[in-house]
Amino acid sequence: MNRARIFQPAKTAMQSGRAKTHRWVLEFEPAMAKVIDPLMGWTGSGDMMATEVRLSFDTRDEAVAYAERCGIAYDIEIPTEHQRRPKAYADNFKFDRRGNWTH
Repeated sequence: MNRARIFQPAKTAMQSGRAKTHRWVLEFEPAMAKVIDPLMGWTGSGDMMATEVRLSFDTRDEAVAYAERCGIAYDIEIPTEHQRRPKAYADNFKFDRRGNWTH
């Protein structure tokens, strides 16, 4: 059986908020390399677990319990803590601003 990784997904570039990043995901690592079909040129793989199976859990403990119950070897990726720095729009026009003002 493939090895799995348990992680919290990062926000996409199209998101401004942190929605849909609080769940934990169990995803299998690929067991074989992808191959190019000589006739059509499509990329594919015979490894269904890595390409099609992605399980979501509310907590990390639920994901770990599922992996242990099913006998799946896993790695856990602990997310780094996101530091939010408050900013003010008026700081863009300060006299002692560090960067060049381009407007």
